[in-house]
Amino acid sequence: MRSEVPDGPSSTRGQEPSTSIGGSFCFAGALRDGVVYSAQFNNSEFVEENMQGERKTLTQLSVPICLETLFYMLSGMVDTLMLSSVSDQAVGAVGTANTYIGVFIIMFGVISSGMVAVMSQNIGAGRPGIAYQARQLGLVFNALTGILISVVLAVFSGGILRAVSIAPALLESAETYLKIVGGASFLNALIPIFSSYLRVFGYTKHSLIGTVVGNVINIILNSVFLFVFHWGVMGVATATVISKAVNLIIVAAMGAVLIKAKQSPEREQPRRILAQIVKIGFPSAFETALYNVAMTFIVRFMNQMDTDGMNVTARSYAMQIANFSYCVGAALAQANAIMTGWRIGAKKYEECDRGTRKAVIYGLVTATCFSVTFAMTGRFIVHIFTDDTQMIELVVKLLIVDIFLEFGRVTNLVYGQALKTSGDAIFPVIIGAIFMYLFAVGGTYFLGIHMGLLAVGAYIAMAGDECARAIGMVLRWKSGKWKSKSLIEL
Repeated sequence: MRSEVPDGPSSTRGQEPSTSIGGSFCFAGALRDGVVYSAQFNNSEFVEENMQGERKTLTQLSVPICLETLFYMLSGMVDTLMLSSVSDQAVGAVGTANTYIGVFIIMFGVISSGMVAVMSQNIGAGRPGIAYQARQLGLVFNALTGILISVVLAVFSGGILRAVSIAPALLESAETYLKIVGGASFLNALIPIFSSYLRVFGYTKHSLIGTVVGNVINIILNSVFLFVFHWGVMGVATATVISKAVNLIIVAAMGAVLIKAKQSPEREQPRRILAQIVKIGFPSAFETALYNVAMTFIVRFMNQMDTDGMNVTARSYAMQIANFSYCVGAALAQANAIMTGWRIGAKKYEECDRGTRKAVIYGLVTATCFSVTFAMTGRFIVHIFTDDTQMIELVVKLLIVDIFLEFGRVTNLVYGQALKTSGDAIFPVIIGAIFMYLFAVGGTYFLGIHMGLLAVGAYIAMAGDECARAIGMVLRWKSGKWKSKSLIEL
């Protein structure tokens, strides 16, 4: 049986979330008896309309987010496939450069992650005007931060790569990629602001459209720049920047046209909203910073494992494949985080707990099925990228270890995102600071270099980190302390 999936929590079956003239605004706002309702505001009056059930709402949010993540992963896989026609070193260079780009754009997470919590809780509490204010503050902050980081990466790319002891065979290509893509990292700062704004109001399909169009353009331009102009890594970098610019234009335009929260009368002191955003966003960004710095150490250790970059290149291939088993769990985590914000804003904590458990179960089942399949068919998949027998065998070993890594990572994602959106953002940082460096970094050095397991040792260490943190997240959620962390006082 075919079931229709509406676009957002405020939509009726087969319809878009509705808006009306004169300050009236419909969106998901209240929960009662496990059912999501639409809250229509007109001169501060609240009218409930029966909507889809909880399980359907999780589906209608997570499916477009999953497809968006999948298209993003496909784009990365196509980049890798096309680059592999140039050389394995080009693949390793781009993978390494992207790792360091992530390190320098962590400040964007201060606003984007905190913004989702503030917007979704205010939507659940019936205050869309404050959600609009949160987006405006996030936009200004991330634009300024993005410009600054773009300048740093464009000017100092070579020095950054030399400082982290990149393999000599990868230096020139990685520097080219980092200079171009890093120099346009302000795009990475702005896209999440507009995409998150669409998602928290239920327009997940429209964020998907921006990603799909951008990725299609990326693939087309990759083909032209690589196989017609023969620009190599420079061509892939240029295509990436152009596609991100197109993505930004689309999501910004759709948000302006579809969402009328600006017309809603609720307003708050900007300083108070910014303080709430930072309260959630700063710990979340600090956790991301800890993770990215840990990954920097891991990549540095992996670059020291050989002189031709084989281990770090194998990691790039394995990541491109394994990301598909992770994307469903990541989408469920994002969808559940939005729903958690709505429910906490409406003070419906039991629905939060029940919905989060469901999201974890769905994520674990799906991610495990994917990762086991990839491990079993790894030789055939990796052969698409390279004919090097030694490389194929190494990547297959990494995919086997990745089964356990994904099990921990999906649990980590769903419970971690739910904790952050609830307002309990400090605990994930503490857990991350302990286990990422004890297990992931320390384990990579001990198992990979000291014990001679190389890339396989690094993956075992990273799997141990994800699983240990997942246990901590589950125990924290079950403690119920997140219920007292709400940003909304009604």
